[in-house]
Amino acid sequence: MIICHCQKITDGDIEAAIDWMRASDPDTIITPGKIYHALGKSADCGGCMPLFLSTMRRSRNLEVPAELCNLRETFVREA
Repeated sequence: MIICHCQKITDGDIEAAIDWMRASDPDTIITPGKIYHALGKSADCGGCMPLFLSTMRRSRNLEVPAELCNLRETFVREA
């Protein structure tokens, strides 16, 4: 399914980029900007962003690495 008409990005492109980034660096935080960059594209009008984000959230490889979760909470407790 086409997610971004301006840049011709499909849901499969997004899933493949997320999988590639996770395989390359298991600890990376994956953002829309990083996905665009991995695909050699850049955001244009932004009209696709709600659908883009929804597609990202469905990915099984999107989760934040456990050691990076709750960092702010840990920092506040230590201070």
